[in-house]
Amino acid sequence: MGEYVKKKKDMKFQSQDALKAVQTVLDEAAQALNDRSRKISDSPIADALAGAVGVGLGAGIGFAGLYLGGTVGLSAVGITSGLATAGSLIGGGMVAGIGVLAAPAVILGGAGIGIASHIRNKKLREAKEILYKDVVAKQSAIMKALKEETNADKERIEYLQSLNILLQSAIRDLQHDLGKDALAIRT
Repeated sequence: MGEYVKKKKDMKFQSQDALKAVQTVLDEAAQALNDRSRKISDSPIADALAGAVGVGLGAGIGFAGLYLGGTVGLSAVGITSGLATAGSLIGGGMVAGIGVLAAPAVILGGAGIGIASHIRNKKLREAKEILYKDVVAKQSAIMKALKEETNADKERIEYLQSLNILLQSAIRDLQHDLGKDALAIRT
């Protein structure tokens, strides 16, 4: 089994928004299974279905540090003395003090972005896992419907086949992103 793809540029689905298209196909497949008279022409994603048939398969901390480090508050004298005090921590003066006071904002800002990105990526992975299970189950149900509806008219069969193709494609792309070995997709 492979590993989960971590680099956005290597992902097939790089965001939650990208997964919405898969959810739309899942919703359409559910409607197809619930309404045996439904055909491509009844679908809001008719173009995609027809195509599938055609194709086939930190600044606040800096400010607080400046304010609390100064001996006279936020006056010019207070600001300069605060900068000088902060700069003296690393052997410098007022200019070095700007760096000292800005560093926590930059560091915490970067850490905040990193944490937010990690959380967002974790949620994206979880959404892919859930969607993957749903897509596999729905593709299996579509295959069952194709077997049960062998006597259906040509338009209905093409509709189910197009849904199957779109679901197979979603399965492959989700397997790629999740690092799952490609399982045999039933056709």
